Amino acid sequence: MLYLISLGISKEDINLGAIESVKKCDEVYLEGYTSLGISLVELSGIFNKRIDVVGRDFVENYDVKSAGEKNIGILFYGDVFSATTHISLYLDAIKKNIEVKVIHNISILTLVSNIGLSLYNFGKTISVPFQDVDLVGGLRDNLKLGMHTLFLLDLNPRENKFMSINESIKRLRKQGMENRLVVGIERLGYEDQKIKAGNADNILKVKFERFPQCLIVPGRMHFLEEEILDNFK
Repeated sequence: MLYLISLGISKEDINLGAIESVKKCDEVYLEGYTSLGISLVELSGIFNKRIDVVGRDFVENYDVKSAGEKNIGILFYGDVFSATTHISLYLDAIKKNIEVKVIHNISILTLVSNIGLSLYNFGKTISVPFQDVDLVGGLRDNLKLGMHTLFLLDLNPRENKFMSINESIKRLRKQGMENRLVVGIERLGYEDQKIKAGNADNILKVKFERFPQCLIVPGRMHFLEEEILDNFK
């Protein structure tokens, strides 16, 4: 059987389904390229198992037939289906008649509700890669509908490369975004999370030094959303 196991954001998020599933696995891997999270040392201690960290090539080219002979567990930070690659892995197993069990958990896509902005009011999520691409097109589409925009910032933990809030804002300003309200978020879901709201040029002056990071550009806001955001200014 193939176990796709979501870990959530912090170690407190690890649920009983994850613990029980890992116990049954002959081999356990940690997908370590789409996000940051609980350290390998902590995970090995929690699950009392050897865990190997794997990259994009492993996940994208994994031969799911191995899970037909033994129990294979792949751990994911956040929720397994937050990334398209993981959905492809699931579909590949289904097509090859490999039994799959999915353990879900919270992800950045749900955790952003902690900011006080309604999840119902978010539009298309936009990724900010290391290479320079158009970002304001999708932002403008969301704003036309009055929707909030979540920007997910690229990262490559193996090479210690991380797209930052400040660099993302600079790109957006360069591409024509006005000096509007934005929310910079550092390590959301951790005890030491940092959330700052303000005009884009003012947020550029804030030091965000830890990762992962993300950025929100609010759209049309309910007065309760405005009131909650005021706490982060």
